[in-house]
Amino acid sequence: MNKKKRFETMLIHKGYSSQDFHDSLNPPIFHSSTFTFSTAEQGEKRFTGEEEGFIYSRLGNPTVRVLEERMAALEKGEAALAFGSGMAAVSAVLFHFLYSGCHILCSRGVYGCTFGLLDLLHKKFGVTHTFSPMQTAEEIEAAIHDQTCCIYIETPINPTMELIDIRLVTDVAKKYGIPVIVDNTFCSPYLQNPLELGADYVIHSATKYISGHGDVIAGILIGKNKEDMQKIRMTTQKDIGGIIAPFDAWLLLRGLKTLHVRMDRHVENTRKLANYLKDHPFVEDIIYPGDPNSPHYPIMKKQMKAPGGMVSFKVQGGKDEAQEFMNRLKLIKIAVSLGDAETLIQHPATMTHAVVPSDVRKSMGITDNMMRLSVGLEAIDDILEDIEQALGN
Repeated sequence: MNKKKRFETMLIHKGYSSQDFHDSLNPPIFHSSTFTFSTAEQGEKRFTGEEEGFIYSRLGNPTVRVLEERMAALEKGEAALAFGSGMAAVSAVLFHFLYSGCHILCSRGVYGCTFGLLDLLHKKFGVTHTFSPMQTAEEIEAAIHDQTCCIYIETPINPTMELIDIRLVTDVAKKYGIPVIVDNTFCSPYLQNPLELGADYVIHSATKYISGHGDVIAGILIGKNKEDMQKIRMTTQKDIGGIIAPFDAWLLLRGLKTLHVRMDRHVENTRKLANYLKDHPFVEDIIYPGDPNSPHYPIMKKQMKAPGGMVSFKVQGGKDEAQEFMNRLKLIKIAVSLGDAETLIQHPATMTHAVVPSDVRKSMGITDNMMRLSVGLEAIDDILEDIEQALGN
């Protein structure tokens, strides 16, 4: 019986048969820019789409294809595209929908470089955008324009950890025929599957949890419609060219094999760290969807398997106090990425979201005393001891 494999098994096996590649346990790295045709007629058929096969690695590559098939299965989509960065994936899917003068409806907060792209699109092409809390159907409908071409959301939002009810957004979007794009980077497909909740596209900065080892820059776009994804492949991906290298795709396949094990540890460590921070007198506030007192806790329980490996918190004081605390850390590294084995901390107001004007940052909930922690895989007692000494205890 050909039963569908479970998530943890697909992480390791989906999209690859060793028998097709000389019984190699791991997928080979196809470091070839181009592929040969047996005949001129075969080349013609491949270019017209009449025949399956590889042409040129900007259009498709065997190593990359294994990654794409695996990610599509993990996110329960029909097809996936791999890119050279998360922002290449964001740019490609937005350009697929954009036209001069159109409007993008966004969650109240987005990653700083996504904000920068939105600002660039506005200045150069007249593409407008609106940020909305998206807490009620009425709020979402009020923000939709006749020119709204797509709805773009992060959940959890970077770095405020606010959650958006994906089903609420997609139910409203369907009434107006508007596609919904969800940045699922903070969760990975292990903790959340937006396509099952009605979204049309899912984005990952694969640099983060998909890789898990801090050694690759990459992005993934997954869609629920194979034909539409093929259009993106042959237009915005092909012509803008933000493709992934075969070796980077291979690194992601390696990282995926341990995603479930890593995420369980990230979640466990983060829960313990959040409980510690919550009771510390120097900590003004923690922002963590796994906190039962969080207003976002009910949404987390509804659409996420677990609260994730990220927590943001605010210390007493302002920027100076936050930076002083960060400078005292010894084990925890000051760095702007996330999802690595190492615990990382960053100051959003001066780092990832520095491009966002201060008034907009404040409206997003990003204050000068806020820090974002990506909780790693170290022994939790060592992480807690480092934070404790940095807080001055």
